[in-house]
Amino acid sequence: QVHLVESGGGLVQAGESLRLSCVASGSIFSTKIMAWFRQAPGKQRESVAHIFAAGTTYYANDVKGRFTISRDNARNSVYLQMNSLKPEDTAVYYCNYLIQPRLPWGQGTQVTVSS
Repeated sequence: QVHLVESGGGLVQAGESLRLSCVASGSIFSTKIMAWFRQAPGKQRESVAHIFAAGTTYYANDVKGRFTISRDNARNSVYLQMNSLKPEDTAVYYCNYLIQPRLPWGQGTQVTVSS
């Protein structure tokens, strides 16, 4: 079974940056729309960015201009560069297919932004 492994989270101050990485254990990416999701405490999981196989990207309004999603199909990887982080970006971040059926969720990576 394919597994997703997210990494790169941490504790940062407002205004700082982080780069998240997601690697899949198998070659499953190339034709799929990949997305980064986040789930804050007490809230539902939400998509913050997604990228088509050819590279077209879309962003949620509250991260537009600050976050950049990218992918490397040869490495079965997707990335999220997060700049100008805000306390409201605090959440566990996950990657997965944008559209169901999705792969099993990974463990996610915790991002905590202090003010």
